[in-house]
Amino acid sequence: MFRALRPVPARPSGTVRTCVLLVLLAGTGIAILELVREQTGTPGFFVGLGLALLPVAPLMAAFRWLGRAAPAPWSQLLFCFAWGACTAALIAILANNFATQWIAAATADPSEADQLGSVAIAPVVEESAKAAALLLVFMFRRRHFTGPADGFVVAGFTAIGFAFTENILYLGNAFVQDLADGTGVLDSVTAATFFVRIVLSPFAHPLFTVLTGLGFGAAAVSARRTRRIFLPLLGLALAMGMHALWNGSSRFGDHGFYVVYSCVMVPLFGLLVWLAVRIRRGRLRAVAGELALYAAAGWLAPAEVPALASMPARSLARSLARRSGGRAAGRAVARYEADAVALALLRNRARRGGLLREADFAGRERELLDRLWRRRATAGPALARAAVMEELLPPCVNPSEPMRLSEPIRPSESAAGPAGLPGPRRQEPSVRRSGPWTPATPAGPSSIRPCVLPGADGVR
Repeated sequence: MFRALRPVPARPSGTVRTCVLLVLLAGTGIAILELVREQTGTPGFFVGLGLALLPVAPLMAAFRWLGRAAPAPWSQLLFCFAWGACTAALIAILANNFATQWIAAATADPSEADQLGSVAIAPVVEESAKAAALLLVFMFRRRHFTGPADGFVVAGFTAIGFAFTENILYLGNAFVQDLADGTGVLDSVTAATFFVRIVLSPFAHPLFTVLTGLGFGAAAVSARRTRRIFLPLLGLALAMGMHALWNGSSRFGDHGFYVVYSCVMVPLFGLLVWLAVRIRRGRLRAVAGELALYAAAGWLAPAEVPALASMPARSLARSLARRSGGRAAGRAVARYEADAVALALLRNRARRGGLLREADFAGRERELLDRLWRRRATAGPALARAAVMEELLPPCVNPSEPMRLSEPIRPSESAAGPAGLPGPRRQEPSVRRSGPWTPATPAGPSSIRPCVLPGADGVR
């Protein structure tokens, strides 16, 4: 007797998930808008909104700069910002108010309830609500979540959105208080709140949430299942601890805030800035090293590799393409650069994590190579010229010479196995095949071996 197999429930399609998230964001956005306006009043809301907008663009630009080596789609970043500003902020306000009221009723001490809520409840609720956006991206957009740099950027945009809504509330309430007291501008609570939240500590929420993002980023490149679970939880716990320390700094005496700010927040900010720059440079080195293998196989020109590993050269290549071919050519070069970087990072992850971590390596690699092939005629010359103008090529490489390797073939004609590099035709083998975790080495004479590229040691 054979038992009837139960049908496996189909996962919701990407369109269904997108619609559900848009409805959720729209609903929470309307709710948080009305809730904040009700607490601050209409004049306070618009004053708070105008002042809270000031740091948003610079903060976004800073985190976007970090992710430019392998830029995430703007739709994903805007989703994270909207989640922080709408959904996470609504969850935090409702949960914090409920917890504070419950503690006040249990202890009959409203002031103690406010202090306990800000130190013990708010950090847990707020960081968990923000971490939910990172979890969604990690689960459903793993293709764009490839390491610590992506964790940095996704966490940063989520925290910027959350701080934006929180600043509207704080600044709006301060403005209403100043109207009631009739205080001057310089002596106003609004000016003091603006200085502390916008000038002195605009990176506070991003600093906390970045710790969670680093945990998710480390999990994305980890091969062990236990680490993929433990590291995000560790990052979330550190974010909660830092948030609690920051909220409780006023309880350390009259100068407790300044002590925590100067002894903890500023050094942590400097450490994370150094780490962000180091991660960015490491990602560009990985791009140079992995793309050199594809150049040896004939898929890229030698001059393209250092150009793709240099942010100034990439920008220059897009500019050159726009001058000669218009906006369409500039967009083609931008997409070519994004696909080439995605290909390099895909192979880098497969090399470190193994076949089980990148089971779709062959299909994804073939897809990216096909897209590179279609745009190479436009992007290749622009990147080669940019490499020359940026002086990235060693003397042994002449971008004007034809490639000595055999002509590359289309992905559909590849002779390599499913886990190897697409190589030249069978009758003209010039590159030894390799898996994504084994370096490809030229099989021909030494004269056709690629030179050591500057991107392998240092990246502009």
